[in-house]
Amino acid sequence: MSGWDEGAVFYSDQAQFPRGGGDPDHGSLTRHAALRKFKEFIRGFSGEKGEFRYRESLVHNPDHLTIAMEDMNSFDADLADKIRKLPADYLPLLESAAAEVLASLRSKIASDTGEMEEPVTGDVQIFLSSKENPVSMRSIGAEYMSKLVKIAGITIAASRVKAKATYVTLLCKNCKNIKTVACRPGLGGAIVPRSCDHVPQPGEEPCPLDPWIVAPDKSKYVDLQTLKLQENPEDVPTGELPRNMLLSVDRHLVQSVVPGTRLTVIGIFSVFQASAAQKGAVGVKQPYIRVVGMEQTREMNTNGPSTFTLDEELEFKEFAQRPDAYAKLCSMIGPSIYGHADVKKAIACLLFGGSKKRLPDGVRLRGDTHVLLLGDPSTAKSQFLKFVEKTAPIAVYTSGKGSSAAGLTASVIRESSSREFYLEGGAMVLADGGVVCIDEFDKMRPEDRVAIHEAMEQQTISIAKAGITTVLNSRTSVLAAANPPSGRYDDLKTAQDNIDLQTTILSRFDLIFIVKDVRLYEQDKLIASHIIKVHASGAAAAKTDDSIEGENWLKRYIEYCRGSCQPRLSEKAAEMLQNKYVEIRQRMRQQAHETGRSSAVPITVRQLEAIIRLSEALAKMRLTSVATQEHVEEAFRLFNVSTMDAARSGINEHLNLTPEIANEIKQAETQIKRRMGIGSHISERRLIDDLTRMGMNESIIRRALLIMHQRDEVEYKRERHIIVRKA
Repeated sequence: MSGWDEGAVFYSDQAQFPRGGGDPDHGSLTRHAALRKFKEFIRGFSGEKGEFRYRESLVHNPDHLTIAMEDMNSFDADLADKIRKLPADYLPLLESAAAEVLASLRSKIASDTGEMEEPVTGDVQIFLSSKENPVSMRSIGAEYMSKLVKIAGITIAASRVKAKATYVTLLCKNCKNIKTVACRPGLGGAIVPRSCDHVPQPGEEPCPLDPWIVAPDKSKYVDLQTLKLQENPEDVPTGELPRNMLLSVDRHLVQSVVPGTRLTVIGIFSVFQASAAQKGAVGVKQPYIRVVGMEQTREMNTNGPSTFTLDEELEFKEFAQRPDAYAKLCSMIGPSIYGHADVKKAIACLLFGGSKKRLPDGVRLRGDTHVLLLGDPSTAKSQFLKFVEKTAPIAVYTSGKGSSAAGLTASVIRESSSREFYLEGGAMVLADGGVVCIDEFDKMRPEDRVAIHEAMEQQTISIAKAGITTVLNSRTSVLAAANPPSGRYDDLKTAQDNIDLQTTILSRFDLIFIVKDVRLYEQDKLIASHIIKVHASGAAAAKTDDSIEGENWLKRYIEYCRGSCQPRLSEKAAEMLQNKYVEIRQRMRQQAHETGRSSAVPITVRQLEAIIRLSEALAKMRLTSVATQEHVEEAFRLFNVSTMDAARSGINEHLNLTPEIANEIKQAETQIKRRMGIGSHISERRLIDDLTRMGMNESIIRRALLIMHQRDEVEYKRERHIIVRKA
């Protein structure tokens, strides 16, 4: 019978506690006692240093107060338990306690008449925070109803801000009687009585049924916004669709997040009637979470390596000091893939990433590395992409043919019930802070490929559709795999013909690898034995006898390095970089002058920034804060074997031809001109077949066509199937 002498005060809102003053299911803590305890807590709780945390916070921010559940627990476990189990009943009490404490903390002020009077205090909004682990969105069921839950996810949509009435003022049409009805919080509405409670006088007409008119200008409102929270991509089981949860936020939480933000929210699991159309299913309700606390999951480099144990940190630091750390990390990348040592090193650089920089004028320089793998089929390009998807802390995998511009960036969708537009983030937004793997990059429609230009360089996605104008973050690395236009890489063609992508997109890739399927007896034998071993013994072939194993370890190490290390270039390294860059530009200018045409892969300032990012990533693998000359040299080596090699690849016009071959090409040209009149067109296949019957070599005919094409004597049409002779 604790609390029986609290003073039997009856409150007007006793409907929230139907069984007398207390709630026998959860102990008989009366409303009055709870209010007193909450006031005590806010006014008297002192932190470790003896400061009155909540009292000071209220004075500085009079409109909202964030309360940690751990503090409430240490003050009164019973009270914290009540908030967890019956948040809808006890949170309004906590808010009114905060408002009363704030009023008592403020000094009296002089009114217009000169008399001292109490200052007017508004409502105080309470936010809750908790250090407990979030529960999975899939595990939230009926047992959590009306209780506090904590979930994490990524915001994919945000509605416009609406006004939600907290009190509705009703006016009777007949007797002009005024009645105020409270609205349920969240997405709930008000229950309007059917009849007026006015007692008619003799001779007066009684009030009819449903006499009420809502007076909107006399009602009280708060801001309300609905968000859609989707499971984090890394938490979704394979083959399952990601789940969504509707969130409702009000007052100070409104317009605090944009789509693509990763959130951890605490809220009350509630229900609402989905739509008036479901008249028959009165008992079936739609669940949503009424948010009472929200924190954005910060970027990796700001929250530091806080989630790592001391043992892990020591192990990581010890590993970084090893002389063979770089080689060991590269061997962990795609262990089941044979060869491709340089590609593995590039992917290691992509996973670790360079350092983000923010200049004094507000310009952001990206730290993310983009890599393009271009080449023959069956050279393990997609395997690399799949490996990165599993290993990167945040990753999204998508295929070029199945991706539209809206699916990669963001789409504007109209909600069926409210008919309003809202924004939904795509793959590049969901992978913010991670990696996007795009397979079949060449099969994408050109207009879809253009959509990711801004996302790759500026790391933002600008949207201006259906009256929504906004900018979303997409701080991601892109790993793309593509085939040449003819399916295989053809050494007889120029680099331009093999790399059939626009210069604008190529310049955004830091490293472009041309992966060829070289037919060499020894190498084929080694690859075949490696594949057979992998198939025969499962994962055992890829294992080494080292204790450091598994992609999980690699994932943790990448996360630790990205969070705790942001290297910068040393002065000597910067000087060396400058000289080498100028030298490369000089060489490319010379090549363009000799061949009479510019390189397929442009070498611009972006490529210089790419080498800086690679140097920083190589330093980050070793957990050093300065990128030295040896890091720059390795970055240059990688750049040379990838992008520079791609720029020089293909047949270099008709230079370095032996006199015999040159003579044969001349004969082939004569025959082609004889076979085709000016302005006529013929199928390439048919022309080659006709000339091979005359005893000519197919590769010589192709070279002759290529040289004629470069001289603008012939033109290709219909995806290079038809040749047209020009004047």
